[in-house]
Amino acid sequence: MSADVYADMKQGEKGAWISIAAYIALSALKLTIGFYYQSKALQADGWNNLTDIVASMAVLIGLRISQKPPDRDHPYGHLRAETIAALIASFIMATVGIQVILSTIGSLFNGESSTPNPITGWVAVVCGAVMFVVYQYNKRLAERIRNQALMAAAQDNRSDALVSIGAAIGIFGSQIGLPWLDPLAALSVGVLICKTAWDIFRETTHTLTDGFDEAHLERLRKTVESTEGVRAIREVKARLHGSLVLVDVVVQVDPKLSLIEGHQICDDIEQSMKRKHNITHVHVHVEPMDTGTATNSGNLQGRAAH
Repeated sequence: MSADVYADMKQGEKGAWISIAAYIALSALKLTIGFYYQSKALQADGWNNLTDIVASMAVLIGLRISQKPPDRDHPYGHLRAETIAALIASFIMATVGIQVILSTIGSLFNGESSTPNPITGWVAVVCGAVMFVVYQYNKRLAERIRNQALMAAAQDNRSDALVSIGAAIGIFGSQIGLPWLDPLAALSVGVLICKTAWDIFRETTHTLTDGFDEAHLERLRKTVESTEGVRAIREVKARLHGSLVLVDVVVQVDPKLSLIEGHQICDDIEQSMKRKHNITHVHVHVEPMDTGTATNSGNLQGRAAH
């Protein structure tokens, strides 16, 4: 594992800490104001931010564990720790989301409806603006260090900003004689929490079972295919290991080539992968070309993305 990878993960911790600090402050503010002024939507938004603290902590812990170097039990390193942490966070988020939905439905059936103070709407607007700033920071940092876990956290920041704006709409709507808009907004927040949890669960389980985007795999295959000296491709496989892409390639070359020439083709494939796709972990196996095999034929293996 290169030192640059570990340095990038260290940089990613800054974004996780910023998210945690923002969520702690905003959830405390939303829950306090929401309970005091009786806004179901703002309360639900506050509970949403509490789950986001867990998700950000999962990213932080995952980044910390991922920085451990390879050992005898983990020859590929510990990079999948961040994926496992995100999977655990998805279960916690789903639990809170279901609780928000059940609580809101219960209040509707019990006839508990009230018109919250307009200040709760403005609190939601301000919090939405703060989260959008956090989203912009984490997005730019994730793009710079090419960290998928931090990019996922950034997307969560953006969804939280939208949730706050939605809560504000429900609150302001209740001011014009539609008190049911506030609990309806709370219900929508609960559904969004569950949807976010499902999206994280689906993506992490797909990664942990070595799933890989089929279109991305096809692009990798074309890069290998265009390498000078490659006569045919027998196999191209790829999988995610944390934020890294690991690629296995089996190519056929002219059987009359020397060992040095065959090794040069391997180097060319590795350099092309790094230059075109920023992939530094490529295992290339070279076989002599079978005269009965059509040029540039081969298998493309990989699980389609869900």
